[in-house]
Amino acid sequence: MVDPPVAFVLGGGGVLGAVEVGMLRALFRAGYRPDVVVGTSIGAVNGALVAADPSEAVTNRLVRLWTSPEAAAVYGDSLGRQMRRFAARTHLHSPRPLRRLLESELGTEATFADLKIPFHCCAANIERAAEHWFDSGPLVDAVLASSAVPGLLPPQEIGGRHYIDGGIVNSIPIGEAVRLGAQLIFVLQVGRIERPLTVPRRPWEVAQVAFEVARRHRFARDMASLPGGVRVHVLPTGGSERRDDTPWAYRDMGAVGRRISRAYTASRRYLAANVTPARTGERG
Repeated sequence: MVDPPVAFVLGGGGVLGAVEVGMLRALFRAGYRPDVVVGTSIGAVNGALVAADPSEAVTNRLVRLWTSPEAAAVYGDSLGRQMRRFAARTHLHSPRPLRRLLESELGTEATFADLKIPFHCCAANIERAAEHWFDSGPLVDAVLASSAVPGLLPPQEIGGRHYIDGGIVNSIPIGEAVRLGAQLIFVLQVGRIERPLTVPRRPWEVAQVAFEVARRHRFARDMASLPGGVRVHVLPTGGSERRDDTPWAYRDMGAVGRRISRAYTASRRYLAANVTPARTGERG
């Protein structure tokens, strides 16, 4: 008996995406290897590396990446430089550090065809006001488009069209995994759907709560409309920290190690209790 097609779905969430590294390690150690990887935003960054090396070894590479000076530099500009850039443009940070990081890890000329397994990443197209999926062509440009957080990074232009962060339209894209034929889907999410929403009390919480309503509504709708025979497991993060919801949380790299460790422990326990062990010898 052959195992059903497996998809790893990696959701968006900025610096909180470190938890996905712990979840990936738990999955590989439990014997699961993806047949396809689907990602949005930071999930596209993590997911592209997994598709390039769909084995446990990639988790060591991801740990090094997440704790590197290059990762810290993505949002590492001084406050003064951010304000000067924002005054003249539409974003706080230059996309160059993230491009350099991706090119270093994936290659400057990398394409989707170079990956070992299929990889799809989601971005929001401005001109069409629509969800867009990249699955071919230059890889780094597509991942930059998927992770171009509005206000933080500029839109990415590809083929005369402009793209912003895929989390705007599809933050946890399980529907794409279903469309691609996956029957066993592991959702790697950053923890926001685990926490109850409350009425905003501070100015910056208004947009945050509004976005969370939209994010969770889409995810709940997709989960409710799963076709028969498709199993979905939403992996746990192992908990969060109070500062995760502050306006400057996206710059906080100090908790990366703790997030990875907590998510690994929680996900290993979840998999042991809820998922039949993979028959690794029968997978391709």
